[in-house]
Amino acid sequence: MLELDQLVMDFSGFRAVNGCSFRVEEGSITGLIGPNGAGKTTLFNLIAGALHPTSGKIRFLGEDVTHLASHQLFHKGLVRTFQIPHEFHKLTALENLMMVPPSQPGENLKSNWLSWGKVKSTESDVERQAYETLEFLELTHVAHERAGNLSGGQKKLLELGRTMMTEAKLVLLDEPAAGVNRTLLRKLEKKIEILNKERAYTFILIEHDMEMIEKLCDPVVCMAEGRVLIEGSFQTVRSNPQVLEAYLGETTGDAA
Repeated sequence: MLELDQLVMDFSGFRAVNGCSFRVEEGSITGLIGPNGAGKTTLFNLIAGALHPTSGKIRFLGEDVTHLASHQLFHKGLVRTFQIPHEFHKLTALENLMMVPPSQPGENLKSNWLSWGKVKSTESDVERQAYETLEFLELTHVAHERAGNLSGGQKKLLELGRTMMTEAKLVLLDEPAAGVNRTLLRKLEKKIEILNKERAYTFILIEHDMEMIEKLCDPVVCMAEGRVLIEGSFQTVRSNPQVLEAYLGETTGDAA
């Protein structure tokens, strides 16, 4: 589904991503781990079109999308969430979801005057989809609560819900466990798993919570200093001496 070929990203002499290459297979949940400063979020920004690489190629569904912008990738089914949720905090949870689907006729002033029936029908369909999404996420009890008042875990679930309001094929999840209590984290894991297995979502997941990575991800890619150190199963990556030293702060002797 996604191919990264020798991606490089330079910032005024600093190389944040340094020849990064790997593939994401359709239907997988690929874990992306590594120490702070490894280049993971910069890599996400490149994949999502927020940045364009200094060199290298990005292919999505066989198409070269290296220089496409985020909104263009969104329409192709490549979407992302953020470590710090980007909700519209003054809108309700329901309204946050209803904002997502593109090209709604109600966005056009002329349509509101001349095609109000179509506008009303489309809005009803979007509202129904939003309620169904909240039901799936077990958030119907906060449907009419301002999104800014939700807990950290609820906001992360809402972010996931916003991807469900699109024709998402590949979803980039940036540290979904950050700031989430363990109860909601288990719920979030389950929803990601269902979306993957039953609704054919493909995910790339940046995460420091190794329990979550172990439960959900295969394969796992470990980055350090902008490069891919190793790719494989969780156990293969977890036991690699370079990973133990560079990421987990252990040596082979410590691990023993």
